[in-house]
Amino acid sequence: MDGIIVINKEKGYTSHDVVAKLKKKLNVSKVGHTGTLDPNATGVLPILIGKGTKFSKYLINHDKIYEVELELGKKTDTADIEGKVIEEKNVDFEFISNNLENILKTFIGRQMQVPPMFSAIKKNGKKLYEYAREGKEIKIDAREIEIYNIELLSYKNNSVNFKVACSKGTYIRSLCEDIAEKLNTVGFMKNLKRIQVGKFNIEESVYIDDINLENIDNYLYTLEDLLNNVKKINLSQKQLKLFLNGVKLKNTLADGLYKIYVNDQFIGTGTVKNNLLKRDIIL
Repeated sequence: MDGIIVINKEKGYTSHDVVAKLKKKLNVSKVGHTGTLDPNATGVLPILIGKGTKFSKYLINHDKIYEVELELGKKTDTADIEGKVIEEKNVDFEFISNNLENILKTFIGRQMQVPPMFSAIKKNGKKLYEYAREGKEIKIDAREIEIYNIELLSYKNNSVNFKVACSKGTYIRSLCEDIAEKLNTVGFMKNLKRIQVGKFNIEESVYIDDINLENIDNYLYTLEDLLNNVKKINLSQKQLKLFLNGVKLKNTLADGLYKIYVNDQFIGTGTVKNNLLKRDIIL
């Protein structure tokens, strides 16, 4: 049982909870996740099963799409609904109604973003949320992110619903606070639903309670599926022995990642650079 399952995570589960539950349901020892979702967030959570755990590096850099609910007029210490309200500010309905769509568009493009204090980013070997819980003020370095698109879905009762496509490393909680600031108020992320991670979207996902040993094949993506847009290289038995021993093989193909086959059987991945094929991941 090796591959990827796209889970539609429900509220209340941590990403670790999903991993633990699948280990028990499927009776497998190697299970991992990519792209952590907070307990209050829902949506797409790719889960790697068996040898699929070796392929996590091909998923962690994927772009993501979210549906977000931003509540205006209140600021919380965690920047989401889980925190306590630390500030309240007036919401100018007329100003926001007239300017909201244009203000959202100003966030499209590359930019520097300051992550929230309640995050797992490490500073001097310690996670930021640990400093936050101790009440310590820590300077947080801004990081480059990219917003590819942002679309207003609705605005009513101080609640802004929008869809955003963004790069890895984008903190939606910080984005919500930044949007609220441009709207001359404060705000926090009330709800978050991830609808796509890379090629995996929510229409292809499954709730964890709907999976069992009898139907798992209906939901399991193979490792070849994960790399369906990657070109392949067929090796001879002689080349295979050298390849497995770490010898770089001469090759005239363009630089990049390739699927490796022997007798049309998928055995892993390799990387071509400067006309040399190097072993990457072997199953």
